[in-house]
Amino acid sequence: MSRRRLITSSERSKLDPFIVATGDASPRDQRDLMERPFFSLAKAKRVVPILYETGDVRVEVFAVPEHGMATIWDADVLIWAASQIVEAENLGLKTSRFLRFTPYQLLMATGRETGARDYRLLKGALSRLQSTSIRTTIRHGEHWRRHQFSWINEWEELTRADGRVEGMEFVLPDWFYRGVIDRTLVLAIDPAYFRLTGGIERWLYRVARKHAGRQPNGWAFEIAHLHEKSGSLVRVSDFALQIRRIAIRQPLPGYRLRIERQGRRELLRILPAELSTGPVDNHVEALGTSHANGIGTSHAALSGLRTHGSQLTLWPETAIPTLNLESNSESNSSFENRAVNNRDSGRPNGPAGPMQIGDILRLRTGRESGGTR
Repeated sequence: MSRRRLITSSERSKLDPFIVATGDASPRDQRDLMERPFFSLAKAKRVVPILYETGDVRVEVFAVPEHGMATIWDADVLIWAASQIVEAENLGLKTSRFLRFTPYQLLMATGRETGARDYRLLKGALSRLQSTSIRTTIRHGEHWRRHQFSWINEWEELTRADGRVEGMEFVLPDWFYRGVIDRTLVLAIDPAYFRLTGGIERWLYRVARKHAGRQPNGWAFEIAHLHEKSGSLVRVSDFALQIRRIAIRQPLPGYRLRIERQGRRELLRILPAELSTGPVDNHVEALGTSHANGIGTSHAALSGLRTHGSQLTLWPETAIPTLNLESNSESNSSFENRAVNNRDSGRPNGPAGPMQIGDILRLRTGRESGGTR
């Protein structure tokens, strides 16, 4: 095998590797990423920066012309990483910002195919995640007011002499990693999220999951405010038209969308569907296998999944310390959302009622428009 080095090993040499070995971690998303404009919603290359500010929260995202800004499809890599970290910690495995894995694991978990083109697209996503720069005041320290980082600090691939990719590794930024190991900052998402093909609808699902949760009356936003929160480059009128079309199609798993009008104001109300997003670790099937045929995995036989288990021997096994089986806390309020302010963040009246959900864990080896990337 040959080892193609893309960056220096400075950080990796200081971190213990977290070797991903779980096969069916339930998908989780990081709360801070779910409602703020951190990613491009378009498949076309974007180099125009995102500049967003509300109250004391500021988000700035910058891209380089060579790669363009990380997209909401690229964010699947971060969702997968968060899912694996939470699952491993629940099982008592030691984790770190330095992840080692087989690309097959990531592609299957996020509903992608596993051909040569998909491996190339994955490497393109990693390049955009590494080259995109973020500055934000979210979760700043007492004396520190702004944090700057990239979504991936560095990454590398392990290849055979014939060029076939056998393994990958990358280092996550501390800002993201701390937001994942803090269980109050992580939410379970529906596996069907990976089947959403539009950039706006993907972003809208994350907003719905973060704000509406399982509240009977859901959550409402003025559409102009949603446009500002999305960071989209399209005009407000075009954004509103796309929101109306999405509301007609009702594609969001676990949620219903309803357009409301208050005088000249147009609002979107997001309501939990009768079959809402499942709790953290209840009845979540392995991603990209049994129920995800619509995203290009119908041809992958179970035997094909098992054959890749041996790739985990590329790296030594990790030690398993004492189990950590803390429950995830859901902080979405169950109180009625009785008022909507066109410049607030959609916060409901009344205190939040955390929901404690036990984890059932298993260890297994093993656009703004357009299609998925």
